[in-house]
Amino acid sequence: MVGVSILALAVQSQVPVSSASVDGGDGRVYLWIALTVGVLALVAALMLARAVIASDTGTVEMQAISNAIREGAEAFLRRQYKTIGSIALVLAVVVFVGYKMSPRTSPYALKTVVSFLVGAVCSGLAGFTGMYCSIRANIRTASAARTSLNKALQMALRGGAVTGLVVVALSLLGVGVLFLFFGGLEHPQAVPYQLVGFGFGASLVALFAQLGGGIYTKAADVGADLVGKVEAGIPEDDPRNPAVIADLVGDNVGDCAGRGADIFESTAAENVGAMILGAALYPVFGVKGILFPLIVLAINLIASIVGVFVVSTREDEDPMHALNKGFYVTSALALAGFAGAVYTMLNGPQVQPLWLLGCGVVGLVTAFLFVWITEYYTEAKFRPVRSIVEASVTGPATNIISGLAVGMETPAMPVVVISAALLLSYYFGVQGLAGVAGISDYAKGIYGTAIATMGMLSCAAYILAMDTFGPITDNAGGIIEMSDQPDSIRERTDKLDSAGNTTKALTKGYAVGSASLAAFLLFSAYLEEIKVIVTAKVANAGGYMPAGWSFTNINLAQVPVFVGALLGATLTYLFSSMAIKAVGRTAQMVVQDVRNQFKENHGIMAGTSKPDYARCVNIVTGAALKEMVLPGVLVVGLPVVVGLIFRHLSASYQASSALYAPGTILPVPAIGGVAVNLAGAEAVAGLLMVGTISGVLLAMLMNNGGGAWDNAKKFIETGQYGGKKSEAHKAAVVGDTVGDPFKDTAGPSLHVLIKLLATITLVLAPLFV
Repeated sequence: MVGVSILALAVQSQVPVSSASVDGGDGRVYLWIALTVGVLALVAALMLARAVIASDTGTVEMQAISNAIREGAEAFLRRQYKTIGSIALVLAVVVFVGYKMSPRTSPYALKTVVSFLVGAVCSGLAGFTGMYCSIRANIRTASAARTSLNKALQMALRGGAVTGLVVVALSLLGVGVLFLFFGGLEHPQAVPYQLVGFGFGASLVALFAQLGGGIYTKAADVGADLVGKVEAGIPEDDPRNPAVIADLVGDNVGDCAGRGADIFESTAAENVGAMILGAALYPVFGVKGILFPLIVLAINLIASIVGVFVVSTREDEDPMHALNKGFYVTSALALAGFAGAVYTMLNGPQVQPLWLLGCGVVGLVTAFLFVWITEYYTEAKFRPVRSIVEASVTGPATNIISGLAVGMETPAMPVVVISAALLLSYYFGVQGLAGVAGISDYAKGIYGTAIATMGMLSCAAYILAMDTFGPITDNAGGIIEMSDQPDSIRERTDKLDSAGNTTKALTKGYAVGSASLAAFLLFSAYLEEIKVIVTAKVANAGGYMPAGWSFTNINLAQVPVFVGALLGATLTYLFSSMAIKAVGRTAQMVVQDVRNQFKENHGIMAGTSKPDYARCVNIVTGAALKEMVLPGVLVVGLPVVVGLIFRHLSASYQASSALYAPGTILPVPAIGGVAVNLAGAEAVAGLLMVGTISGVLLAMLMNNGGGAWDNAKKFIETGQYGGKKSEAHKAAVVGDTVGDPFKDTAGPSLHVLIKLLATITLVLAPLFV
């Protein structure tokens, strides 16, 4: 990117640089260690995938169902990635031309575009790999369930571990290899700023993958439920339902491919942001401070592999206990490795590493708390879900009221946790670097929040394995149901499916928590980047730069900032509305097709003929891909439009835009006595700040509210309050139908929107000044 951040300028101008502190010779070996672990993790993922694929595939009937799911998922992903690829190429050209237009950014145009395309390709590979293994692990899990619960559990988790390992390894290798080839070992302070495009590419693909997959999966699910369960009164995953294969396909393209790209984007954005701050503190830590995030990801991979292999269960045990055991082992190993990395890499005569380790502990504890809070709001054994269950007895209306109330309650505790994490990690960062002269407390505190973000993501591979476990077990249950296997086997897959619903909900909470911390980190980077751009612009024009000026105070009383903030908040609601309406429109098409098939072929309900599954799959595929484009373009376009409009039209709205008399000591950067117009950059900052806050709160409401509705329905289906086909169950099905696009389309897509806003504004910051 352009120059170095305000932190780097402050450090370089005030901190004495000793040869010992910046000699990266010994530290550079960490890059090779990280890259080696990344390659070995890919090898481990390949071995796991081969072991899963070599397992038994069950009966001929089971294989036929699995093959239909696989073909539908692969067809959707091929068409989706062609669409995403076209959009990415257009944006690559726009970024290249935009950078080339300015002499300040022209030297970085090619590298920014290359990093953008590499990020997009790696994100696409992450999503494709997750789906590739999940659509093959489902049949193996179903077959293993015929033998024992433990074998099925291990099969599903190891299939999910392929996704987790590949996603984190690709993030590590993508950033590490670009750092190496861009000359990071020779110019370690400059290269991290050229990697911002990697995060933008990852975010772009993740948004469309999550949004398109989410529209697909929920449209198929809602359509199948409305006609199958509600109208026809047939069970879930009944082979007579023409939408059932589309529903099972949706579990993979939404929860596997979409979530894989989502977590990949989180790790990529955190990596780049933390490396930028490490570059700013180069005189303190040397190259080791820049490479520290890569080592944390390497530790994450090792700890997650161990965690996956310790998971086992008994026939009479809740599978969640076994999955939690693996999470605890992974967390303990990650913490031990994190401590070793801090004391080895973030040390020095003026540094207190114990405080910096405290930042990592804050991040890890934050991850635990988010998982626990999400479990509290989505598990049937706790008050929130039970309140929805009880409300279902009196009908759909009270179910909806209770579910919305629970959803609106859910952001409260997570916000307290995020606030505490930011405050504590900021304080710990200040204390850890208190002995380092020449760096502001703000710079030290922001670095502490970066370490906390790395701590929160230190279990990402295992968390993603648990997430992919969910759709694998869901598909396995569907395969068992549709192939008419004995009830005893279905009971095993139901246990796994119930645990899978919980793990999917937990992962959404984890993802939005990590997005909150990562977005704050990237927001700080945006403010610093604008400061650097303004400094360079003023210097080139021979203007005036006040001593100590920084672009850190965004005044909401200024009209451009207030308008940008309003638009940022509105964006999250409008985007969510578009996503939910897209599910509704596509679901209506599914409902109509299912009804038509029942009318056209009476043998379907009689069980004498099969429905046309492919017709329904094709309908959902085409509609989902069409519906995902407009919301995605809105997210990408709005920050650019706001920045460009206020840059050119709003100088008169700034209190500092007046012409100053000669000899006046100016409070702001100025050229020729006229203050530099920062309205565009400030409006975008307002959009980014308030859009992030609004997006975080709305994502929590939708994720947890939808998860609570889902598990309320499942609790009734266990036989409580009348069980299946009771009035309470019918009401709960309605609530679950409302919650489906909340928790699986709009909510998860907001995680990505939050980070995409941050990365696109960071990459395009030169256009706003």
